[in-house]
Amino acid sequence: MTLPPPLADLLRAAAASGLLGVFAGGAGAAPVSYEIDPTHTYPSFEADHLGGLSVWRGKFNKTAGKIVMDKAAGNGAVDLFVEMDSVDFGLPQMNAVAKGQDLFDVEHFPHARFRGQLEEFTNGAPGKVVGELTLHGVTKPLTLEIRQFKCMPHPLFKRELCGADAHAVFQRDAFGLDSGKAYGFRMDVTLRIQVEALATE
Repeated sequence: MTLPPPLADLLRAAAASGLLGVFAGGAGAAPVSYEIDPTHTYPSFEADHLGGLSVWRGKFNKTAGKIVMDKAAGNGAVDLFVEMDSVDFGLPQMNAVAKGQDLFDVEHFPHARFRGQLEEFTNGAPGKVVGELTLHGVTKPLTLEIRQFKCMPHPLFKRELCGADAHAVFQRDAFGLDSGKAYGFRMDVTLRIQVEALATE
């Protein structure tokens, strides 16, 4: 599959930095590498409008990344990139505001990144990802709860396909995204990531 050039460059950098390092010393382990499918992976979010008046919802249309997982050993690593310019509220005017300096400022911060370790495996399925989110140039710890997880043979490619639904809540002003705070907007954001990833071999 073809990745947008900026994300492809970031993934090469991630590979060079040693995403597989989490398995160093794991004699006998059989980690499998997966490439995130950008056509089935859409991080979405929910944020407050005017202190409980309504809830804004949006998603990002361009993501890419890698997952390395050893279900038998119960460990793994995730490296996910999001192209911030792909934010989509379903309303062009809202998209333009979100991309501007008052919020995501995509000109200066074009990408977000989540890196973490898969933990709490049960019968080969991870229960959470403990890692860090880099957003708006700020990096903070973030743990994703995995609420749904499944692997199966891909019906067309005949390689293992894994999918998950992950959830977290964070404070956006901790990342310098405090637009609307003075007007009573709550700063908590609910993040949901639907992800599918295909084994590379």
